[in-house]
Amino acid sequence: MQMLFLMTKRARPGSSSTAIAYLRVSTDEQRLGPEAQRAAIESWAAREGVSVIAWHIDAGASGAAAIEARPALCAALAALREHGAGVLVVAKRDRVARDVVVAATVERAASHAGARLVSADGTGNGDTPADAFMRTVIDGAAAYERGLIRMRTKAALAAKSAKGERTGEIAYGYRLATDGVRLEEDPAEQGVLVAVRELRAAGLSQRAIVRELEARSLVSRAGGPFGQTQVARMLARAG
Repeated sequence: MQMLFLMTKRARPGSSSTAIAYLRVSTDEQRLGPEAQRAAIESWAAREGVSVIAWHIDAGASGAAAIEARPALCAALAALREHGAGVLVVAKRDRVARDVVVAATVERAASHAGARLVSADGTGNGDTPADAFMRTVIDGAAAYERGLIRMRTKAALAAKSAKGERTGEIAYGYRLATDGVRLEEDPAEQGVLVAVRELRAAGLSQRAIVRELEARSLVSRAGGPFGQTQVARMLARAG
């Protein structure tokens, strides 16, 4: 998918007054949830006089995930061409990626679609060498912070394991019982699992299942639409 975006014919520059918004929420960082990201983008749009005509959110997506692993990001890049938008806006640059290579790839894909990548917080949005350098610094810092998060998480899990406590994320479809030790089925999440299996049995693709879940107003634990990666995990467990 990355190469597909970069190999297609370069689009004419889109309208600088029209934007496509992209939001990302990871499972291990909740400081900037979808509501806060949307508010930041809406404030930016009001200040700049820009109309945001489409919103795309990847819920539970790692900042290191490639473009093809993020359905909403793929849709946002495609929407730039579809609507002739000249701006792909994010609340903060680390919402695009916490990986230097992925961030650069997304920026090139947006440019190829006739748009520029803009951060609502205003950092590194210009065209000067200083702005380009700042973007590189931000991307590197985001990758560094992701490494720290992973290191702290690994250390915390090791400490819990040493104490004989339960470690690891609770599998979708289950929740922690009131005793804080046992797991029990979560009726709502079990219902989603059943729906996913039935849709797959009916011949729907993973992407089509994602669309159907959104049409039914079913949301993930993070409160946003399910992503294709999440659906794939549910089907893998079912198999």
